[in-house]
Amino acid sequence: MFELLKTDTSSKARLGRLTTTHGVVETPVFMSVGTQGSVKALDPRELIEMGTQIILGNTYHLNIRPGLEIISAAGGLHKFINWTLPILTDSGGFQVFSLAKIRKIKPHGVEFRSHLDGSLLFLGPKESMNIQRVLGSDIAMVFDDCPPHGCTSKELHAAVERTVRWAKECREQPRADGQLVFGIVQGANNPGLREACAKHITALDFDGYAVGGVSVGEPENEMMQAVEMTEPFLPANKARYAMGLGTPAQLVELVARGVDMFDCVLPTRVARNGTAFTKKGTIQIRGGAVKADFRPIEDDCECFACKRFTRAYLRHLLNVNEILGLRMVSVHNSHMYLQVMREIRTHIAAGTFGEFRREFIANYKPSQKILTQRVKQSLIEEDRG
Repeated sequence: MFELLKTDTSSKARLGRLTTTHGVVETPVFMSVGTQGSVKALDPRELIEMGTQIILGNTYHLNIRPGLEIISAAGGLHKFINWTLPILTDSGGFQVFSLAKIRKIKPHGVEFRSHLDGSLLFLGPKESMNIQRVLGSDIAMVFDDCPPHGCTSKELHAAVERTVRWAKECREQPRADGQLVFGIVQGANNPGLREACAKHITALDFDGYAVGGVSVGEPENEMMQAVEMTEPFLPANKARYAMGLGTPAQLVELVARGVDMFDCVLPTRVARNGTAFTKKGTIQIRGGAVKADFRPIEDDCECFACKRFTRAYLRHLLNVNEILGLRMVSVHNSHMYLQVMREIRTHIAAGTFGEFRREFIANYKPSQKILTQRVKQSLIEEDRG
């Protein structure tokens, strides 16, 4: 159940509360990505200590490894990974997009060749919802068709038609006790299709709604437009989720456009390449510029890494391939994302979000390298699948 607590007077930013079987999630919220049952480089204790409210798992990957038999025997995904807080599971619909070279779209789902051994797999609305029921996630996503950026008009219309039809099938499937189900709106940057898809999906009365088909290779302005095209047709009394987004500055701007929930692989993905996020942009920790820099990654950061280690030491660790280096940058980046969301919630509650937004965007200097890397990473099978 979602409760809308307050709406910002200077934007569409919303303060909310989402109640799930495994706890309450305060929104706007950033959800750490744990595709295969683990947020890369971080353990549950660290995640909880930094204020993580909810994590993600992926239906496609968990079904392949370790498989439903093992997870069911363990008592469900929460017990298997020892996570007591809420979990959202992606439906596997993203794999319709990311595994385009090894799948065939059928009327009632998608036929895959496993990316591991080439074995034949089938995933559709019934299969996806059954897997998520066995996993026992708090929020299950419907199975959809995520079209690539630049697809033809014919392909886009077909993807929207399948998304709506598959959503209806998902709605009819049994779910785990207390499990919430979110619908997904597709339509790329076609305003008519976005509106039509949103109206069809919201008519099915799901527990929340996601803006799909973003962060799939499109420029940032088109990503924002896709959200702007969709948001007016989403009910105010349900949670809104922008899938697979984004940089800290993008999250602030998307909150201002009425989005409540986000996930993204960036915090841990770029950390493994030695890149750290700060409120003023990114820092390349591997670089020679910090060789003798004995400051923390960010001066006012309260994360474990910043309270104990310097940029110079972390650079040394990264450049000699010590695991502690990538772990600590992952800790900082994840903490930084969560801290930004905490500040957003505080400012919405206080009625000062507009001022916070202006100051944050003015100070944040985006890295074109990061933006390019984000697009590339959305096109391969790694963190998010």
